[in-house]
Amino acid sequence: MARLRETIRYILRGGPPIDGLPDRVQAEIRAREAASERLIGWVQLALVLFFASLYLLAPRAEGSAGFNFVPIALGAYFLFTVTRLALSYRFELPEWFLLISICVDMALLVGLIFSFHIQYDQHPTFYLKTPTLMYVFLFIGLRALRFDPRFVLTTGLVAVVGWIGLVAYAIFSDMGGMRVTRNYVEYLTGNSILLGAELDKTMVILAVTVLLSAALYRGRSMLFEATRDHSAAMDLKRFFSPEVASSITEAHQALEAGEGSLREAAILYADIRSFTSTSAVLPPETVLAVLAEYQNLAVEVITGEGGQVDKFLGDGILATFGAVSPSDTYAADALRAAQALVVSVTLSQDRFKAAGWPSDLRVGTAVAAGPVTVGVIGSKDRLEFTVIGDAVNRAAKLEDANKAQQSSALTDCVSLDLARAQGYAGDAVDIRPSSNVGGVSGPVDLAVLAR
Repeated sequence: MARLRETIRYILRGGPPIDGLPDRVQAEIRAREAASERLIGWVQLALVLFFASLYLLAPRAEGSAGFNFVPIALGAYFLFTVTRLALSYRFELPEWFLLISICVDMALLVGLIFSFHIQYDQHPTFYLKTPTLMYVFLFIGLRALRFDPRFVLTTGLVAVVGWIGLVAYAIFSDMGGMRVTRNYVEYLTGNSILLGAELDKTMVILAVTVLLSAALYRGRSMLFEATRDHSAAMDLKRFFSPEVASSITEAHQALEAGEGSLREAAILYADIRSFTSTSAVLPPETVLAVLAEYQNLAVEVITGEGGQVDKFLGDGILATFGAVSPSDTYAADALRAAQALVVSVTLSQDRFKAAGWPSDLRVGTAVAAGPVTVGVIGSKDRLEFTVIGDAVNRAAKLEDANKAQQSSALTDCVSLDLARAQGYAGDAVDIRPSSNVGGVSGPVDLAVLAR
């Protein structure tokens, strides 16, 4: 009994509950459902305009003697559809309004079918043979656009009730000459009712409704999962560069630690000077506000030169050029980004002071180029997409050397020559051959890009 109650509850709420999903996922699902309702409204409007055009242009059926309800029905339905469509753009349509809309759809169809025996002055059994009943499947299918099985099920059930009502009226209507028959020819040619035929129609409507609803119950679960995964993928692109995020989400196979490839790339390190000592005397919210201003600026500069931010290291930034996406100008792009970042920070002191930084904010940048391994490291349960190689280590050591060299942007002459071969047109402020760099074995020919 408890299992039955849970099944009924599952059906009535349209599948898996939306309440257990994160708020942002719920908001996205509701936005998609609202968009679906607008689509349904446009399809309904197109249908009513199509039927109206067909009614105006097509030759009139012969034999019509009674009052013609079609123009009135189409006109009323047109007004309702336009109103519904306009409201769907103003706010999210409530479920009770959608249920009324379903009833209006079916009332239009049932009313038109019922009106045929009046229009053609025939016994009500006349309308049981009309092909207009087939349009009920159009309205049922239309409700599937929302991906909520409850409305498909409701549409089908309302259609069945309406059709049973039409059959019952035909059976009990006292207009003379009607009788229940088992002769198919007599059913088609006279004022007779073949109960088996009407039962077949009812069962087909029910079967299509149940099958489509069952498919949507399964599909709704997939919709929730797909929306949640899509939201996670969008969040992933905020933590990684779009190229890295795409390589993760679009991988044909699950990524495993140890997978990678060797690429020629340039690595840029950037770091805020005296950040630790200054931030120690500032409120945490001020430190984070300054970091946000700086990092927004740095990301804009780096991506503007074709780079990707690999990771934020507190106040430090590790960016790659040519590592995620192969590039023919990776070294030149990295040097331009290093110089541009120093200039942009210098010109943006008002932003940092407005955020609460007490003095001029200064940065140090460094670039090193060479072969790096791009891939996945970590354990089976915790993976990280990163770059590994001598160029990464050299860039970090060169950035530290900015303090000893009293510079703001630094690289080695090998990377500078490579950048020039790739089209870099900037000049080094100073060349310092055979310099000692902490953590690097042997002397290094340094090129100061900015003091």
